[in-house]
Amino acid sequence: MAILIQIGEFHSQETWRDGFLAVDPELDLRLWPDVGDPAEIEAVIVWHHVHGSLTQFPNLKVICNLGAGVEAIFHDPDLPADVPISRVVDPRLTRSMAEYVLLHVLRYHRRFAENQEFQAARQWKYVPSDDAADTTIGFLGMGALGLHSAEKIRNLGFRVAGWSRTEKSIEGMEMYHGPEGLGPFLGGLKMLVCLLPLTAETSGIINNDLLAQLPDDSFFINAGRGQHVVDEDLLAALDSGKLSGATLDVFHVEPLPKEHAFWTHPKVTITPHNAADSFPRDVCPQIIGNIKGVLSGKPPMNEVKLDRGY
Repeated sequence: MAILIQIGEFHSQETWRDGFLAVDPELDLRLWPDVGDPAEIEAVIVWHHVHGSLTQFPNLKVICNLGAGVEAIFHDPDLPADVPISRVVDPRLTRSMAEYVLLHVLRYHRRFAENQEFQAARQWKYVPSDDAADTTIGFLGMGALGLHSAEKIRNLGFRVAGWSRTEKSIEGMEMYHGPEGLGPFLGGLKMLVCLLPLTAETSGIINNDLLAQLPDDSFFINAGRGQHVVDEDLLAALDSGKLSGATLDVFHVEPLPKEHAFWTHPKVTITPHNAADSFPRDVCPQIIGNIKGVLSGKPPMNEVKLDRGY
């Protein structure tokens, strides 16, 4: 069994190799582009791989994505059609995402930006917060990340609403689904959190039409993908006062170009795609266990469904 690691986008292939070898020192691991004999490669571990590069492995049995988001894989027009793809479901990543969501929901709820302005002006001014029990936080996307974050928000006493592609029933949350449920979902929110997967249907979903359905003076938090947002429409909603603030962790182009308007907009908080990440000690055992299972005839864990794109 030979495994190829092909990782780009600011990650170290050597660091991940060492993490996998800590799980099993006997692994035959190869780092792109040093493939060796392509016929020996039975599994690949990828993150933003080179398009077309996976077609050279005639005995490839499984493609393992290093993170939860798989849209970069599907951008490859030469992706092998008959090889299963699995993604990482990482409890630490899930917890980290919930921390990020909690942080920024509470920043807006407790009006932290206004308190900072008063401090800068040396003004002692009391800023009351709304009652969490009267404040609804809405989640676009109720997969593992969305559900865990929503549960943490609910445990603080907030009202929680969720929207998903298909119908779901979750105790203690008001759930909506499908195109017909989007308007009713948006109408009662104080904050909208986007944790959707990126698919053809969700690309550009945060646009003028959607933002117009939010209540005035609401807030937006995006830790899904930058391609979910039409940047010009979001900026227009901020400038008009429709939105009181936006926190953005993901962007169309990363790093975010220095000339982009988000950098200097007074209502925008930027973080450098660090809401949540996977670390070798957390996910290497899962990936290697999955590969060994597939090669022994078991179905892959956390398999990506090609027809829905995640």
